[in-house]
Order: sequence, then C-alpha cells, then structure tokens
Amino acid sequence: MKLRSCGMSAAVAMLFAATAVHAEQPKAAVFDFQLANLGAQGPTEADVARLHPLSDLLREQLKETGRYQIVSTDPVKADVAKAAELRKCGGCADDFARKLGADVAITGEIQKVSNLILNINVYVKDLKAGTPERAYSVDIRGDNDLSFEHGVKYLVKNNLPPP
Repeated sequence: MKLRSCGMSAAVAMLFAATAVHAEQPKAAVFDFQLANLGAQGPTEADVARLHPLSDLLREQLKETGRYQIVSTDPVKADVAKAAELRKCGGCADDFARKLGADVAITGEIQKVSNLILNINVYVKDLKAGTPERAYSVDIRGDNDLSFEHGVKYLVKNNLPPP
C-alpha cells in the first residue's frame, strides 16, 4: 500500500514539475527575417515578399514546440526599420527585445548565394543568461516558397536546441 501511494506521489510531483516548466517558457522576441549578402543581384520583389510570411512561420513553429512564449515585435517595428540591419546594429535587437520584456532575442537572415543555393540563418541570444549568441543555419535548394517553408520547419525541428 505504501509503495502505491509513493508511486502516486512521485507521479503527481512529476506532473506538477512538468507543468511548472511549461508555464515558465522564456519570452522570445522573434524579429522578421532580413536579407543579407545578396551580391550584385540585389533583392527581388519575391525575396522581399517572402520575408514576413517566413517570419510568421518561424514564430508559429517555435511556439508549437513549446520552447518559447512569443511576444509581439509590433511595438518596436518603427525602431527596427530605422536600425535597418539587425545583424549590424551593435546589439540593437537585444535592446529592442528587452524593451518588449523578452528573455530571448531571435533574429534571422536569408542569404542568397544563387537562385539555386540559399541559406536560412537564425540567431538566438538568451538575454537573461547573458550567454553568447548562438547561430543556426540550414541550406536550401530552390528559390521558391515551398523550399523556404521546408527549410524553416527543418531548422526548428532538427537544428535549434530542444525546449
């Protein structure tokens, strides 16, 4: 009888611990993807049009994994636009994320080597821990929406650290 109640107590304790961990997801500010290193070709209309839906997909995928509670970046959109390139602004993405009350700043960029070879890069900075930023990347083949969608999903599922 005692073993059964100990087992039940342990199971209940584990359930409460799992719930507490889930409830305390870090808040993440996931900024829109930006274009980088496009070379002489410059961005096309399709390149620019793809950024916002791809950013929304990243937010959705990260939220579904339970890794983060996603906070809106809308309150700092004007500031982000002034900063131009979040990867080259001396930590302004971290400042924007802190302003939003986020624990983590997530930025991303698309690199277009050619119309066939592209890279999706995601950078994660844990602001609470103060650890160095971590970079995650996936190469995709094909300059089309489906390739980018598969690339983001693969990156979240296989490259980013588990929750």
